[in-house]
Amino acid sequence: MPAVLRAFRARMPGVAVALEEAGTVELADAVLHERLDAAFVRSPAGGLPDLLLDPVLDEPMLAALPAHHPLAADAGSAAAPLPLTALEREPFILYRRPTGPGLYDSILAACRAAGFSPLVAQEAPRLPATLSLVAAGLGVSVVPASMRRLGGEDIVYRDLDCPALSAPLHLALRRGNPSPALARLRELVRELAAAQAGTVQTPR
Repeated sequence: MPAVLRAFRARMPGVAVALEEAGTVELADAVLHERLDAAFVRSPAGGLPDLLLDPVLDEPMLAALPAHHPLAADAGSAAAPLPLTALEREPFILYRRPTGPGLYDSILAACRAAGFSPLVAQEAPRLPATLSLVAAGLGVSVVPASMRRLGGEDIVYRDLDCPALSAPLHLALRRGNPSPALARLRELVRELAAAQAGTVQTPR
């Protein structure tokens, strides 16, 4: 997001940008009803047929553990990825399903594929609130890798050995919106996403 905003402001200095934070369902509704022009959203359950969804990135998911948790003791750059089954008997703290159905359903589906149904002890309205509950020692969670930067002394992150579990991010726009500014935003997001994936070719 910061890279997109910096590049957009540099290329379109005359366009005012106002930011809002909300869940995928709320953001998608705001774009559909013209309260927002564009939004970054996770994969929604059932899709969004009335919106254009441009893929941006596909983040791996991490286990978020209280710092005093036994599984946190093995964390480190050389630590082997944690099998999802290691969390089988743990209380889960998840991002509330009505706000983020795509992430919620993906986590539950991955747990069931691993042979267990997670015990959802609490649900939080936002991902940062999920991490606050983990830090307080109330359970564990599974979060997108970008959330690692929000960690503190009270949270330890472990890579998961579950390649099928990821957190896709999309740029959502209304179909048929002719705005040149949005066309430029879409272009920038594609460029930056390709660069992050290492697919940009340097001209010779």
